[in-house]
Amino acid sequence: MLRITSRISLDEDEIEERFVRASGPGGQNVNKVATAVQLRFSIVDSPSLPEAVRERLRRIAGTRVDKRGVLTIEARRYRDQSRNREDALERLAALIRKAAEAPTPRRPTKPTAASRRRRLDDKRKRGELKQSRRPDAAE
Repeated sequence: MLRITSRISLDEDEIEERFVRASGPGGQNVNKVATAVQLRFSIVDSPSLPEAVRERLRRIAGTRVDKRGVLTIEARRYRDQSRNREDALERLAALIRKAAEAPTPRRPTKPTAASRRRRLDDKRKRGELKQSRRPDAAE
């Protein structure tokens, strides 16, 4: 069980990991050892996520989610497999934590009387300035 928040936990069966060869530093070892991790998590099939969190997660993850609703995270920051695996799991948990936070609803506000007055004064002054630049205004 991977604990995300106090209410959300993921079962290890929901997460699929694949180890692939990573590019970058590692010397000759980089061509022999599969240290990079491709973590795949099906957002649409996960019974652990509430519907609202599922929708926000799809939006937050962006291009990392394919058409079937599978989130893919690639971790190749470190030179050893275990640290890349931890990194990928932590990034998944961070994404889900961010999606679990409900956005604060926008409260529509009205402009103050003073700001409306300022706006109209500025409009009038701008109009007068433009009017004074017209050639027929000199007559």
